[in-house]
Amino acid sequence: MNGTLLTALGLMLVLEGLLPLLLPQAWRDTFKRMVALKDGQLRFVGLVSIVGGLMLILLSK
Repeated sequence: MNGTLLTALGLMLVLEGLLPLLLPQAWRDTFKRMVALKDGQLRFVGLVSIVGGLMLILLSK
């Protein structure tokens, strides 16, 4: 189980690092727009991200 968790964490870090590596200006612009969002909007983005991730996990089994 620990190996799977570490693999998942490593994959997440690789995927999150792709955008700043390949398109740093687009990543910076997106980050600036995210900072300007209100708390409720950020929470909604987080919720959508969690639900999307859970759906991918369920579909992969």
